[in-house]
Amino acid sequence: MKKAMVAFFTFILISTNLFAERIKDIGNFEGVRENQLVGYGIVVGLSGTGDKGLAPVLSIANMLQRMGITIRPADIKSKNSAAVLVTVNLPPFPKNGMKLDALVSTIGDAKSLKGGTLVLTPLKGGDGKVYAVAQGPISIGGFLGGGGGNSVAKNHQTAGIVPEGAIIEKEPDFHLSDNNEIRFFLKNPDFTTANEIANKINDFYKKEIAVAKDPSSVKINIPEEFRGDNLPKFLSIVEKIDVVVDNSAKVIVNEKTGTVVIGENVKLSPAAIAHGNLIVTIKTDYEVSQPLPFAPKGAETVVVPKKEVNVEEQKGYLTEIKGASLGEIVRALNNLGVSPTDLIAILQALKAAGSLKATLEII
Repeated sequence: MKKAMVAFFTFILISTNLFAERIKDIGNFEGVRENQLVGYGIVVGLSGTGDKGLAPVLSIANMLQRMGITIRPADIKSKNSAAVLVTVNLPPFPKNGMKLDALVSTIGDAKSLKGGTLVLTPLKGGDGKVYAVAQGPISIGGFLGGGGGNSVAKNHQTAGIVPEGAIIEKEPDFHLSDNNEIRFFLKNPDFTTANEIANKINDFYKKEIAVAKDPSSVKINIPEEFRGDNLPKFLSIVEKIDVVVDNSAKVIVNEKTGTVVIGENVKLSPAAIAHGNLIVTIKTDYEVSQPLPFAPKGAETVVVPKKEVNVEEQKGYLTEIKGASLGEIVRALNNLGVSPTDLIAILQALKAAGSLKATLEII
């Protein structure tokens, strides 16, 4: 039984302290980031798989009116259009005319976007300004078919991509070369790692040009020879410097897949565990009750449910877990033969008792 239960688990051990990482892989420089764009658009050319509501009809009527064609929304009966949201990730330092993929997703009751074409859609940033426009045929990489009330589908039919369908029309207002100092932001804030980054940069240039401001940022003063147009060269040198990252102790459990990820720094102080299951079984049988001979008029045959409730408590043996390293934790949990649900309960109890020296995250 224990062997069968252990098979539910996949243990992934992460060891990071022995390996150095490039600065560019653990964060980004100030301003070197993506921006998100969004727009409301209409997809046309669908083969009867579009929206049933009025949203696309009204949008089409308004669009035609801007083109000088007046038509009443009531005159548009086709289900060959769909209202969609168009999203684009704007890369760092985009240039006018650059083409990007656009993600198109329905917001109504359309069944499929297959064969549809996105009509010219302005894409705005968080500041309300238009930075790009998108248009073109949609690729969904699947199909939807069927008949007689049955259907077969492959992949999601209500979302698709317009390959290189978005064109940048306006560049974000940010000039990297105007700064005499720049900040580096860590993806995972940590005082030790931020200070290590500053020390490595200072050691490389043999002078104090970097300082950790907080656990998530490092301020770097740009040397005179690298200011202005030479700044990209300076940043390319800095981002290739190797740094040993000091990760916090963390245990991540995915109950759906039975995957447990344990970081290198996870420790377990001595503890004793006894974990058993309470099994409640409810069984319902049905008995037929017939009226006796010469029973009064109106007596009927009835079905009477008979319920039986059994409660069984499985034995939980007390298991001692001594102060443990990463490998010892894994062996101890395997020896307990725990299921995914049991493991979560045990880890939560160990954390509450102060024995688990790590952050427990359940996803």
